[in-house]
Amino acid sequence: MTTHQTAMIMMGLAVVLALAHVLGRLARRCGQPAVLGEILAGILLGPTLFHGALSDAVFPTDVRPMLSTLGNLGVALFMFLVGLELDHRLLRGNKRAAVGVSVGSIVCSFGLGAVLAVWLWNAHPVGDRLGFVLFLGAAMSITAFPVLARILTDRGIQHTRVGALAMASAAAGDVVAWLLLAAVLTFTGSQSSWQVLLVLPYAVAMVAVVRPILGRFLAAREPGGTGAGGRGRGVGGGERGVAGREQGVAGGDKGTDRPGAGERGPGAGPLGVLTVLLLVSGALSEWFGLHFIFGAFLAGAIVPRQGTERLRAAVADRFEAVTWMLLPAYFTVAGLKVDLSTVDADGLGELGLILLVAVGGKFGGAYLGARAAGRPGRSATTLGILMNTRGLTELIILGVGLQLGLLDTDLYSLMVVMALVTTAMTAPLLRWAYPRQMVDADLRELAAEWEAAVPRPQAARAGGGKPSGAKR
Repeated sequence: MTTHQTAMIMMGLAVVLALAHVLGRLARRCGQPAVLGEILAGILLGPTLFHGALSDAVFPTDVRPMLSTLGNLGVALFMFLVGLELDHRLLRGNKRAAVGVSVGSIVCSFGLGAVLAVWLWNAHPVGDRLGFVLFLGAAMSITAFPVLARILTDRGIQHTRVGALAMASAAAGDVVAWLLLAAVLTFTGSQSSWQVLLVLPYAVAMVAVVRPILGRFLAAREPGGTGAGGRGRGVGGGERGVAGREQGVAGGDKGTDRPGAGERGPGAGPLGVLTVLLLVSGALSEWFGLHFIFGAFLAGAIVPRQGTERLRAAVADRFEAVTWMLLPAYFTVAGLKVDLSTVDADGLGELGLILLVAVGGKFGGAYLGARAAGRPGRSATTLGILMNTRGLTELIILGVGLQLGLLDTDLYSLMVVMALVTTAMTAPLLRWAYPRQMVDADLRELAAEWEAAVPRPQAARAGGGKPSGAKR
């Protein structure tokens, strides 16, 4: 790297971080996730404005590969955090409804996306027609679990029945959607057959061998123990973690449950082991012909939750500090490939159909799945709105498709707009479908049910009152 390239990459990152910070905070002031502003910052730095003169001046061609590498590292860390925060316990008590909502939204989205792809193929032919159809169906099936968690938290509904069910449905649906996308990429990839055969043993070894060893190693280094006073974390609680990370690299609220000043950090050992695991797993999945994002996600997902609460929180703090700088580079790389200045009447028509399929597939599938599971109409409507959230996760998937030649630049641009619009729709529609008075009523009902279920001492019941030391 020359002196000129070093100076340009550092200056370019400064511009990216500043613009992401400003637009991220502006998005939050408008009641939107900050990630929308940050993605918009990447698009504004691309060829959409001034025919690429701005992007050419800030990011010359010879520094873009280095910017792309930084962005990919940020995505790998982000996907690790998504896996780290994935909590299977969200499914407890919600399995039937969660399965109905997630399966319904994925099946409808995939089916409608595949039908749309057959029609779009004539205007956007790529190397493999079947691969194009399957990929577009899979891309339509994605729900952004992290940004959904943040929206629930901002609205204060993460602990309601609808909120818990939405979290469980999104968690289950994202796992299925990632597996579906992995299958599509394996089917359409150029890797040799013997490499594909290694995918299953790799996944089994990560879960059956690496996970138990990792659990014992991390539990032995858990700072302060994991007793009743330990403070857990997770997307389910929604206070911080990767939900805050997708809320915004610049404006995201990290919450308050950080390790205190008197608590030890993760130490070089656990941090180094998890970093090496993340990089090796990503490298292996890339070599197998999937994509490094799957390996990074799996590396985070196999980190045991039991007995590692504080350590995982401290490790995630370190990783989030790095993604704060690296993910804006990914937004910029994505924006450099989005050119909305060339969209004509035909492009607007295609965008309308894409939005119709994206919204209709997710909302309709989730609504029907929720109703089939016995949920009332208002609850099913709310779940349909929430499952339509896409955010950064969709942008990552679209980047994979563009990189592998499964999307052309024009269709990629339209799909990025779809991801922005569907995410921006969520908050205002949620306020309409699930207003504050309904949230408060549901929380009061749950609190009353919880209090009625709490066993009281015999003496207190006899006296007709609550024991003086009782806590809610």
